Amino acid sequence: MMLSLENIYVNYGSIQVLHGINIEVNEGEIVTIIGANGAGKSTTLKAIAGLVTKTRNSSIKFMGEDITNLPPEKIVAKGISLAPEGRRIFPDLTVLENLEMGAYLRAKDKQRVKKDMESIFELFPILEQRRNQSGKTLSGGEQQMLAIARALMANPKLLMLDEPSTGLAPLIIKDIFGIIKQVNEKGTTVLLVEQNSKIALGIADRGYVLKNGVVVLQDTCENLMKNEEIKKAYLGEGAYANAVKG
Repeated sequence: MMLSLENIYVNYGSIQVLHGINIEVNEGEIVTIIGANGAGKSTTLKAIAGLVTKTRNSSIKFMGEDITNLPPEKIVAKGISLAPEGRRIFPDLTVLENLEMGAYLRAKDKQRVKKDMESIFELFPILEQRRNQSGKTLSGGEQQMLAIARALMANPKLLMLDEPSTGLAPLIIKDIFGIIKQVNEKGTTVLLVEQNSKIALGIADRGYVLKNGVVVLQDTCENLMKNEEIKKAYLGEGAYANAVKG
């Protein structure tokens, strides 16, 4: 097992957001977390990344090592990288500078960073074309690609993606999720939080359903897509869902 979350509790002030959730991710998988807005999906990723404080007897293990209370930069160094919700690229830096920031913990290994940059440009050719443009001049889809690429420049074993389809046109979403699949096929394990449940379940191996900070269901994505309650609650035939079929 690559990642194990046991009994994760997180509070925002006096409000309890996560209520003892348990999630497992195996090496090589794409695992998705779905649920309504406010279910605790993004908070789960932030808990793993060390961006929020866990309470009670929360435990997070990665590659068999306890990372529960490590600071974010040490979690990145262990091999976990997050492409956050809302992209959060550095708007005044160029595409190249954004990518270099993703590799800041291993900047001394210039040859490896250069090789990884070349791989990124193979995966995202539009970013190579835009390499000298500032982040703020990119389209929404290009910014999302840059956010994913920057996270990949940390050379993660586990890539976490928080709502990568938000605000994007259907055809761009299809492109983004095609890239996510390629990243996984090249050996990177993926933990995906996604509001568009249909496309998330269509790309992932297993899924967890969060409701009010609690895991209420877990199964293979194939079974979840057949579940009548999941169909009714999360798999409505919206514009995005129709766009990514096939």
